[in-house]
Amino acid sequence: MSSYVISISPVGAIVAALVAVSIGTTLWWMLHPPASFVQKLAAEAESSLERMVGSIIVAFSPEINSSHMMALAAKLARGEKSELHAIYVIEVPYTLPPDAEMALEERAALDALGAAEALALNSDVTLRTETIKARSTKQAVLDIAKRDKANLIILGSYREGRYSGAPLGHVIEEIATDAKCDVLIGVEGKHGTLLGDSLGDPS
Repeated sequence: MSSYVISISPVGAIVAALVAVSIGTTLWWMLHPPASFVQKLAAEAESSLERMVGSIIVAFSPEINSSHMMALAAKLARGEKSELHAIYVIEVPYTLPPDAEMALEERAALDALGAAEALALNSDVTLRTETIKARSTKQAVLDIAKRDKANLIILGSYREGRYSGAPLGHVIEEIATDAKCDVLIGVEGKHGTLLGDSLGDPS
């Protein structure tokens, strides 16, 4: 009976090991394909949205009409289970005491926040409301955002009155410029509803 001795040189062993590693790596890559660029973008966008929509403030004032943004705010809050806070800022002139009675402005605040509460209730969203008297609308909004650790401030605007040629009033621009969180500004179009119809908004 003849016997055979198989001799493996060191070089051959190294080559065989490299081939085995290469085959193993190829099989692993085939079984675990890398995420596509689109998938990565989608995951990053979803993560960014979760961080952004944690606490939402919708700001109102005589110069900030955010009523048409409430439907969108409610939809965001409901989808992300976020805290929703609507504030109305009454800017008190320096010629009056800080807590001066301003009947017309206070009535407007009640109307705006009452409508916001009705829409939030209809959208099955919990809403906190607050009327604030301050010397500066911008500073009041930013202070509330800081106090509440807001992730998003929602502002509306309109195309009438003294801002007929420039839909973004100076107060809105100032808030957007100095805010430490994201700011969403909505300018109401002639025919747009910003999700109002889908949420049962009578407008």
